[in-house]
Amino acid sequence: MFGLNPVVKFGNDRLKEAFLPRAAVGDLHVAFGVTEPDAGTDTSRITTRADDDGKGGFIVTGRKIWTTKALESEVVLLLVRTDHDEKNRFNGLSLFLADLNRDYVDIRAIPKVGRNAVASCEVAYDGLPVEGWRMVGERGRGFYHILHGLNPERILLSGMACGLGEVALRRAVAYAKEREVFGRAIGANQSISHPLAKAHMELRAAYQMMRLAAWKYDNGMECGEEANTAKYLAAEASWFAADQAVQTHGGLGYATEYQVERYWREARLQRIAPVSQEMTCNFIAQNVLGLPRSY
Repeated sequence: MFGLNPVVKFGNDRLKEAFLPRAAVGDLHVAFGVTEPDAGTDTSRITTRADDDGKGGFIVTGRKIWTTKALESEVVLLLVRTDHDEKNRFNGLSLFLADLNRDYVDIRAIPKVGRNAVASCEVAYDGLPVEGWRMVGERGRGFYHILHGLNPERILLSGMACGLGEVALRRAVAYAKEREVFGRAIGANQSISHPLAKAHMELRAAYQMMRLAAWKYDNGMECGEEANTAKYLAAEASWFAADQAVQTHGGLGYATEYQVERYWREARLQRIAPVSQEMTCNFIAQNVLGLPRSY
């Protein structure tokens, strides 16, 4: 959903008519191809390139990692380099909605510790042809176009993190009420109840920030601060709740039967993807507080 937002905002009419209705009804799966092995968080160092084919189209060559849903997807929102600007390396990056044609594309799933309901893939592009009309927005402005998909992504993942924390907390509370040690429920002990109460409050606060960010986005207002803050708070709250769920269960928290170990593994991801907590702090420090760039 959030991956296609640049197409909604900057795509030409042909691109919108061909793909948006299918995506809206769930008939079209779309992968998201930005990250590269040697670029990581520094998007300006992307080297996957799209060369002019002399006929109005492009030929894509390069490699991406952590491409979400590539195994199931028909197309990929792909950020590549079409031009070079040594003064500003963010210029010269262009955005395409390209076919994942297996004649030119090799896709391999990356084994992961969690979130295995959604495949994350390494994708190699070897001379993939892309028609000119599949470019999203202006040539060389792809990085700036893709930013319009990041705020709704942050908001969506904040909601997901809060939900993950809530289900972990519910299981922990239920267990704390029924498990008896030394003649009483373990939930009567403040060493158990206080961390769970803290987890509840932190999840509620994160959820309210997420709703504020969503409201501002839906009403066409600037919401970068709120979306990034929501992502940060929800990731921390989710991780704390899941960790306390394991702690509440004690040794049984490590057993797959009680499921909290799975929530714990899933919650850990929120603190590093789609952007690390440290980079979120960088955004707030620079763009909200006006502090000098630190990297």
